[in-house]
Amino acid sequence: MIDLEAVLSLRAVATSGSVAGAASTLGFTPSAVSQQIKRLERDTGVALLERAGRGVVLTAAGTRLVTESTPILADLERLGADLHTTSTAHTVTGEIRVAAFSTVVRGLVTPVLADLALRHPELRLPLRESEPWETIALVASGQRDLGIVHRWGGVALAMPEPLVTTPLFTDVADVILRRDHPLAGRDTLRPADLAAEPWVATFEATICRQWLRRLFDGVPRAPRIVHESMEFENHLELVRAGLAVALVPRLGRGELHPDLVAIPTVEPASTRDVLAVHRRTQADSPALQVALAAVIDHAATQPR
Repeated sequence: MIDLEAVLSLRAVATSGSVAGAASTLGFTPSAVSQQIKRLERDTGVALLERAGRGVVLTAAGTRLVTESTPILADLERLGADLHTTSTAHTVTGEIRVAAFSTVVRGLVTPVLADLALRHPELRLPLRESEPWETIALVASGQRDLGIVHRWGGVALAMPEPLVTTPLFTDVADVILRRDHPLAGRDTLRPADLAAEPWVATFEATICRQWLRRLFDGVPRAPRIVHESMEFENHLELVRAGLAVALVPRLGRGELHPDLVAIPTVEPASTRDVLAVHRRTQADSPALQVALAAVIDHAATQPR
């Protein structure tokens, strides 16, 4: 009999690219993931992983097992949702694993989780912070159930067919300057106005960094990124110290220090769409429906 939990571990290795990454995603130790996969190899009688440099990749048999088990796992997920529908008419129970990017954790997800904890105390909602690309992979592979992602203008965000998206709201990012900056009195700013400025930005692999670069399409040698940090609070402090300017979303930003001003961009405007994603097979799950409804309700209160 094939151990489905071990198959989930194998699928996590395929998604993350390593045993350590799978362990981090699943909340296990790397040793536990390795043991599960070794047991699965003994049960099936075939090798499922092979070395590739310092990492591992799935063998042809491992890839086939992950691919062909996907509809089986989806059917089990649908069955679980049906059982909850018939057995929990008044009480919402179970677990919805959530993944979301950092600013939406502060600005939206935290109050949603607090609200649901009061209204549905038997519903568990463990949270993992992750970048949008990772969130989509986690939800599509069954390692998370509900994701909150953002999509900037022209930055591609591929959405696998098994996922359903729900638009939530549009967030705006402003250029943050010191109040004594020569441009601080403007109502709006264009990328060309900021071509010579030193910038603080998130890391190269992030969607926010890609969007900042696209904002300056057609502006030679810009943006000039001097500092890198994943925390927007650090961006604000670097701007306040006079060391850089920054592009910071309004979502989860809080009130600015009096030394700082926020100015929107035009041509183009800096906006991003915020979306919820879940697997189509979970659409009938009462737990998912309750969690998604709470996200939608709280999103409707976001400043426009």
